[in-house]
Amino acid sequence: MENNASKHPHAVLFPYPLQGHVIPAVHLAIKLASKGITVTFVNTEAVHHQIVKSHAMEDDNIFNGVRQSGLDIRYVTINDGFPVEFDRSLNHDQFWESVIHDFPAHVDELLAKLVLSNPPVNCLISDTFFVWPTIIAKKYNLVTVSFWTEPALVFTLYYHLDLLNKNGHGHFTSHANRRQDTIDYIPGVRAIEPKDLSSYLQPSDYTSPVHRIIVKAFEKIKKQDFILCNTVQELESETISALQERQQIYSIGPIFPNGFTKSRVATSLWSESDCIQWLNTRPHGSVLYVSFGSYAHASKREIEEIANGLLLSKVGFIWVLRPDIVSSDEPEILPVGFEDEIKDQDQGLIVPWCSQIEVISHPSIGGFITHCGWNSILESIWCNLPLLCFPLLTDQFTNRKLVVDDWRVGLNLCDQKPITKEEVAEKISRLMSADELRRNVKEVRKALEGALAIGGSSYRNLDQFIDGVKTKVQEKTGFGFKNTEVS
Repeated sequence: MENNASKHPHAVLFPYPLQGHVIPAVHLAIKLASKGITVTFVNTEAVHHQIVKSHAMEDDNIFNGVRQSGLDIRYVTINDGFPVEFDRSLNHDQFWESVIHDFPAHVDELLAKLVLSNPPVNCLISDTFFVWPTIIAKKYNLVTVSFWTEPALVFTLYYHLDLLNKNGHGHFTSHANRRQDTIDYIPGVRAIEPKDLSSYLQPSDYTSPVHRIIVKAFEKIKKQDFILCNTVQELESETISALQERQQIYSIGPIFPNGFTKSRVATSLWSESDCIQWLNTRPHGSVLYVSFGSYAHASKREIEEIANGLLLSKVGFIWVLRPDIVSSDEPEILPVGFEDEIKDQDQGLIVPWCSQIEVISHPSIGGFITHCGWNSILESIWCNLPLLCFPLLTDQFTNRKLVVDDWRVGLNLCDQKPITKEEVAEKISRLMSADELRRNVKEVRKALEGALAIGGSSYRNLDQFIDGVKTKVQEKTGFGFKNTEVS
């Protein structure tokens, strides 16, 4: 037993294979390792291939930089059932169907090896959207941790799917019979309108793989030992308190790279364009940053109206425009002559991808048009940037409610669809001169700062979570642990 007492907890961490999930998972791994936990981080081979290719890396281990500072983070890759060159965006449903049915066997095979490592894996941390953790963890006697990368409000709405369905607001209710009145019966949620629910809770094709993943994942969540949430207790206190009555959930956000500087670990799935030289030539707070994230798609018409609205506004901008924003097989998406016009007027810069943290931290940036991805919201608040919201998919509609209605740190890009270039130009003008929004952002930023400070809620919650994991591992395995925090 003496030998056992010297062992560290060893967690294996599986992020969901999407850019917006990999980024916070990497920074969670670093946080845990800095507290003395051994972490094995598992990327799919496809995600790994994209990262290595986009950064032209010679070294295959993305964590080598932080390992040199004494953190015990190990890195392995796993096959997701498809060759790396398979287009997962274009073949969306086929890919996610495989994640449900085929991926767990690859996980099982990997864990069979990892439980024999030194120290042995005794804790499984996996993205909440995976449907297999509790079954596989039981096989290997592992403590289970579900990692939620979105706000607690979205989590609790999925968590109470049964209540939404029972009351006629759920996604299983047909469009004709679905109630449109305010939802006021979810524990910890004062009130929410049906339009503000996730796109996956709206009436549509309930048989799609993503719908089934959500239903299945949130049935299984009740058996998880712990839940980690990338949010801040002070911003969602009622929602988190209601969840804590049911399960051990810890808000430990915002999960950022140390010092909110460009990450020492490569996480980007695309090559990052350098925007800093261009930004250095622009006046303080004069540039609008535009990005619709790494996953969601917009229509060609929406992109054209936003482009023409940017021109009309005459505001300087950086627009991150993914080549597949409309579709992988739709290469021409901007209005004819648009790029020539912005070049002639020296109004803007269009790039396929960039280091978002680096760009929005620049003093020339004064606002952000966003799809309302959760990482983007947290990062923009940290940089004191007000938001223009244009949600496209999944949690983004609920996130918009937090930004615009609850915290009042942003505006809607369009109040009702279809979007028009005139409304885009008018909203840009309002955003760039919105002193009240800027004051509100500063207040919300204080909550983020306070949570991360020594003794703050997220700082304390992380420590309590680690203590809880150690206790739970000890109960399951009989191992004891020494204090091994890395300063």
